[in-house]
Amino acid sequence: MADPESRMKEYLQKIAAGPRLSKDLTEGEAEDALLMILDDQVSKVRAGVFLIAARMKLETVPENIGYWRALQNRISPVKVDINRLLQIADPFDGFQRIPYFGFYAVPVIARLGLPVYGHSALPLPPKFGITFEQILQNHYEVGEGKQRLALLEKYQFGYLNTAVTLPQLEALRSLRIEIVKRPMLATLEKILLPVQARQNILATTYFHRGYEVALTEIGKLSPFDKVIIGNGMEGTTLFGVHKETKVFVQNGTDEAEQINLSLKTLYTEKTAQRITEAHEELKSIEPSLEILAKMGENALKTGQGPASLQIASQAGTLAHLCGLFSTAQEGLEQAFTVLESGTAYDSLMNWIEDAKD
Repeated sequence: MADPESRMKEYLQKIAAGPRLSKDLTEGEAEDALLMILDDQVSKVRAGVFLIAARMKLETVPENIGYWRALQNRISPVKVDINRLLQIADPFDGFQRIPYFGFYAVPVIARLGLPVYGHSALPLPPKFGITFEQILQNHYEVGEGKQRLALLEKYQFGYLNTAVTLPQLEALRSLRIEIVKRPMLATLEKILLPVQARQNILATTYFHRGYEVALTEIGKLSPFDKVIIGNGMEGTTLFGVHKETKVFVQNGTDEAEQINLSLKTLYTEKTAQRITEAHEELKSIEPSLEILAKMGENALKTGQGPASLQIASQAGTLAHLCGLFSTAQEGLEQAFTVLESGTAYDSLMNWIEDAKD
């Protein structure tokens, strides 16, 4: 086999020849190219050119599968003694337009009986919005240490980041900042499995039309037993609140089932109206770490305020899609019971204290 720089030169000659002359890589070539980048076997210049060229050419499904294999093959999943585990993977470049309380939905989902963790990173380009990891590190001052994995079994929920789960990917942060635009990494880092329970479920997102095709095809090959992919609010897993959402649900190797979710199909008329009013109220608030923490913690303590409607909606809908409840309305009502009890708030505060030790 040729040396890494020669192989990368060959791949660049294929994909970086302009819109008319560029050729597609095979699945194996795509995997090899990204592995060389992850393993730091080629120059940063060539790595950056490759990431830009791959996105500008538009990736094929076989290429995306190859890129995903390279990422997943550099992860050694940690086995945990949990029967069913949900991973929430929102965009790693975060949100910035409307306050989003997915971080605070995590302990609520756990209290509903579904162990869960959020997988994210510190904010990435192009948005540099707010992520779960930013909330943890910059507001709650929780380090990125490996003790979070141990806490997952203890609390049945948690938050993991790529700095621990896939350091080679995190090492590309400065390169991703330099190339500005979103590389294929932004699509594929959301469908990686770093923790393995007996049954694994993924809830993730797509933003641009067409990428759900690659994600569902990768879902068939992934270690996840169920994959839920939707275009929620600002690319998050908050489905059906801001507008009707297309969600694709895939069980193992089966073809994905498309479900259209909206306030009308998910909830009673009264509940839908309450969620709409809460959403309108949130639209007038500019998100910041301080505002999110204040509103999110208040919701976890009391079940009051617009954040509580969003949290209950997300927790109830995801729990419903995972099979815990027959309807999203039932899930939402149970989520409100959790919120009003204050138990999710206590769990989160205890988790944060343990994670700091």
